[in-house]
Amino acid sequence: MKQKFRLYRRGASGRYYAHDNITGQQQSLGTSDRAEALRLLCAKNEAEFQPAFNAHLARTYLSAGDPQIVRRNWRWVMEALQKSKANWSKSTQDRYQSSMSEKALDPIRDLPLIESRPEHFLTVMQDGTVSTNIFLRRLHGFALGMKWLPWPVLTSRQWPRIRFKSRRGITWEEHQKLLAREKDPEKHAFLELIWHVGAAQIDLVSLTAENVDWSNRIISYSRRKTGKPAILRFGDAVTAILRRLPTSGPLFPKWSKLTSAQRADRFHTRCETLGIQGVSLHSYRYAWAERAAEAGYPERYAQQALGHASAAIHRAYAKKARVVIPALEDYERDKSKVVPMPCAIDTVPLPASRQD
Repeated sequence: MKQKFRLYRRGASGRYYAHDNITGQQQSLGTSDRAEALRLLCAKNEAEFQPAFNAHLARTYLSAGDPQIVRRNWRWVMEALQKSKANWSKSTQDRYQSSMSEKALDPIRDLPLIESRPEHFLTVMQDGTVSTNIFLRRLHGFALGMKWLPWPVLTSRQWPRIRFKSRRGITWEEHQKLLAREKDPEKHAFLELIWHVGAAQIDLVSLTAENVDWSNRIISYSRRKTGKPAILRFGDAVTAILRRLPTSGPLFPKWSKLTSAQRADRFHTRCETLGIQGVSLHSYRYAWAERAAEAGYPERYAQQALGHASAAIHRAYAKKARVVIPALEDYERDKSKVVPMPCAIDTVPLPASRQD
């Protein structure tokens, strides 16, 4: 039988190459040692001659270093990834559980890791959604980090680009429709407050009376998602809402007992009955950022109020705001726009040498 590859050595470098007798292409074997080059060449020819046998031989070699490698499938990785998030918040664990149950992942659940090919992943992402792409990347990275995958299934350039749907803030008219339909006093107050505060729904339902500083008219809390402090000064409208809420314990005792998914589903159902499309509870957060930008509210204040980790994140929320930039001289004359902010939570005092 004619061999597909033959050995070729370049005189200038002394390196050995595998010459393809069919296509004429040459591939470096990465060595100048003849004995080592012959072994590599023999392996390449054997791989072309009997691929099924060599795949079994590769599994045998790999199982010598990791006995579980032939049994480990993607279901195994999913369970291990979820266990690694045991110390995370319940909302994060729920998101991972929801991602693992996606129907698009069914074709690879029982697929052994070492038999995974790029077309398997591409098919899953074609049948799935944006979240499928994101979760599969995390699953793949986790398996690589744990050394359960001997090589990447897809390189960074082969992954399909993540394309998020366009998001927008809820409008005042849509907000008024929702308030007019809501008869439950607690849920009505929740919608009123989220419009003025712009907090994420999990942060808002987690607020207690202790988060409200009445003497300074400040609401302060730590973000459940990032742990970053959010500090917001409130006015008369928010004062009137807070007066109707409990004076101790959770501000929303019934609404806080539901999961984030349950609150989101109920809000989505209400929007559908009112003919409101393209919004969620998180749209209130976008709306607050857009309103702040349109009103000329300083970005550093808005970032602090929403608890955003960076200015880039905040700008992404406010990018659809229609801002009319005033003349600098007019802005300078309006001293009412300059509002002193309190110190951040747990501020570290300056050293004595730097204090005035």
